[in-house]
Amino acid sequence: MSRTIEEINQKIQEGDVQVYSALDFKQAIKNNETIPFEEVDIVTCGTCGVMSGTSAIFNIIVDEPGSFKKAKKVFLNGIEAQVGPCPNEWLGSIDCILNGTAHSKNIEGYGGGFLIHDLLKGREIDIEVEDIDGKIIKSKTTLDEIVTAQMIGTRNAFKNYTAFVNPGDNPVSSIFYAKEMETGFDKISFSGCGDINPLQNDPNRIVIDQGAKILLNGAEGLVLGQGTRSSNEKPNLMLSANIKEMDSHYVGGYKTGLGPEIFDSVAIPIPVLNEEIYNNLLILNEDIPIPVSDIHGRHLPISQTDYAKLWDNHSKRPKYDEEKCIACVECFAEKYCPTNAIKHMIKNNKINIEFNSSECFGCGVCAEYCVGNVFIMNTGSLTINHENTKHNLKITSRQSDKVRASDIINELNDKILSGDFKL
Repeated sequence: MSRTIEEINQKIQEGDVQVYSALDFKQAIKNNETIPFEEVDIVTCGTCGVMSGTSAIFNIIVDEPGSFKKAKKVFLNGIEAQVGPCPNEWLGSIDCILNGTAHSKNIEGYGGGFLIHDLLKGREIDIEVEDIDGKIIKSKTTLDEIVTAQMIGTRNAFKNYTAFVNPGDNPVSSIFYAKEMETGFDKISFSGCGDINPLQNDPNRIVIDQGAKILLNGAEGLVLGQGTRSSNEKPNLMLSANIKEMDSHYVGGYKTGLGPEIFDSVAIPIPVLNEEIYNNLLILNEDIPIPVSDIHGRHLPISQTDYAKLWDNHSKRPKYDEEKCIACVECFAEKYCPTNAIKHMIKNNKINIEFNSSECFGCGVCAEYCVGNVFIMNTGSLTINHENTKHNLKITSRQSDKVRASDIINELNDKILSGDFKL
């Protein structure tokens, strides 16, 4: 038995499509209630995590036409973007490309991901243009005023990634940990959403191919093709969508030991056209291996674990008790929170902690480094073998977020069922 995409789209139009989120589909398998092939038209899958290969292409009105001849440099909230490719002589506007990993010259820990998040929140940003004659033009803009804002993800939604430990003698600053990773071989950081990830459920890219429709940070977009450094063993995708249609909940900045990065959220429908596609969807976290590598080099695997040990039965968000705050002079929970969800402030002549749960990424860093145990979170632990020695590792830094991944999966589900999204 087989189906076509046209047949499934017809069922969407008629309101008769059978759609399951990967969350519900996997839970049914775990409950020994596997949903048969005949009863599944689409399974919606998703992921959220740090995705460095993300850029924004902007066309921005800087000033009146004729105000400057041609831009040489441009800074957005102190972050340098690449001018061009169009020169836009005498138009008063610029085309530019902003990398999600670009860092601000003015604000420590601020980068492209934070700027995109700010724009989507409706916040005004500063523009500073230096033209070819050395003239400096300063202005401000908002996302509503920006003419074009398109996201290009050059390396997104990788099938699975890597976990990292530090077996060395010295702390290491890395993009793979939310701060400098200490020595001791007792902490582990990882990325990947496991069995709900789109490519994990279509590993041979039977349906996730060029032209496939997706949700990228809440906006309807397209798969442009395979991403950079994609391979059959470790595939990833090149994606695009309109930033103006995105939701700030799904995209933002993420601080690491080597400065700010960017996180994205992606949801992709898997049309169940045949038995092969259906069988690929039966995979669970315990079936998905993930290498454990030395943080000194991502290509230095020293052991292996699986996504069940990293995700299953662990907390997705911390519990928060402000009364436990012991008023540290330096708040490590605030300092190391990668998404700035924690603020340490004086309130009524007392030092207090303010926790913005909507900005939380569920990484686990606050629970690890808060001295007063204001934040409590079961992020889990595991044991690995290395050089005939067992090492007990605590999961202290997650660079993927299953809450946002679940949210965007459910949003895609709703859009399909309402007829607003077709394959």
